[in-house]
Amino acid sequence: MKNQSQQWSRRKFLTTLGGAGTVMMLNPLLSWTVSEIDPRVAKIVANTIGIDTHNHIDVALNFKESPGSKVDLKGEIKKSGLSAISMTFAVDYQKLKNEGDAYSRFTTGLDEMDRILKDNDIQRSLNLSDLQSYHQKKIPTVIQSVEGGHFLEGKLDRLQIAYERGLRQLGLLHDNNASVPLGDVYTNSPQFGGLTSFGADIIKECNALGILIDLAHANNETINMAIKKTVKPVLISHTGLDSQLGKNEMMAKMMKPRLISKEQAKIVAETGGVIGVWTHLAETPLEYAQNVRALADITGIDHVCIGTDTKLTPAYRSPNEQQPKQNENFTGKKEERVGERTNLAWKNQNEGFYFAVVDALLKTGFTEDEIGKIGGGNYCRVFGNATK
Repeated sequence: MKNQSQQWSRRKFLTTLGGAGTVMMLNPLLSWTVSEIDPRVAKIVANTIGIDTHNHIDVALNFKESPGSKVDLKGEIKKSGLSAISMTFAVDYQKLKNEGDAYSRFTTGLDEMDRILKDNDIQRSLNLSDLQSYHQKKIPTVIQSVEGGHFLEGKLDRLQIAYERGLRQLGLLHDNNASVPLGDVYTNSPQFGGLTSFGADIIKECNALGILIDLAHANNETINMAIKKTVKPVLISHTGLDSQLGKNEMMAKMMKPRLISKEQAKIVAETGGVIGVWTHLAETPLEYAQNVRALADITGIDHVCIGTDTKLTPAYRSPNEQQPKQNENFTGKKEERVGERTNLAWKNQNEGFYFAVVDALLKTGFTEDEIGKIGGGNYCRVFGNATK
């Protein structure tokens, strides 16, 4: 989801290598960064499995536009300090008019992601052992995700096909209802009484195949019904506590329906689930860390993770769509919109995303062990449980 109320600002990455020897010795992947990184932060980044559990990598979904743009996914992951991302996309941003549209977009999207991964020499992690192995080797990796079960179009067997293509995290719902609905979306008027029978069938099949269920975008009734159906803990990859509304009143009003209540968060935690905190509604890394703290105080430290709902790579623009106007600075370079890109999550952010988050979590009072759980340990637990 794009954060349209954020302001544009000039950004410039620092790629100074000089003086970064301390960081480079800890982890060669960190050598891009500035020399001012706190050694304690660098050590935690190097030693923990940092995962963004909901990161959009935009690709062409129309096969006539394929292949799409080349992107430096490996470079952006290295800049961020993360070990992995749940690489996701959605097929319902543009209206799905005809039967088969959703599936066509889904398969084209996977083809495009195959191409990007090949170009960047990155492999998908299909289970916890893969994640751990790539982390030990200091090699970036991704978990394949899709946001919304629209591509299924009522056909259960397509989940097996998706699994064989590498899908390991399924967001049951997104903004718009699928042609054969799976449950009630939290920003739409309830229509189905929560989880549908087809949604229940998909959860059962995910449990059988080894796919982690993501209940982001589901309303409370859908979440609670899904929790009763699943035999494995679930993920809510990107949200925030509804008491943490930030300072932007317009943003707070828009985002409030997408946030989770204390009561609902406790229900998810009590069943072993994990909830991701997004970067929306936090104007600084410290505010983000405080939002993480607020949720952890409710659920316990074992049930919180990172799920930014941002993009590591640039947004894809269809050549057939009118291009948005962008301001240019005095150098003639187009400006980046603060908050949309992972490594540009906050204004005046010079370090990579995970470096900034770890630093802020330390300043908020979290221990190194707790940061390891928030950064990726908790997600690894539910991912390992789901995929074993």
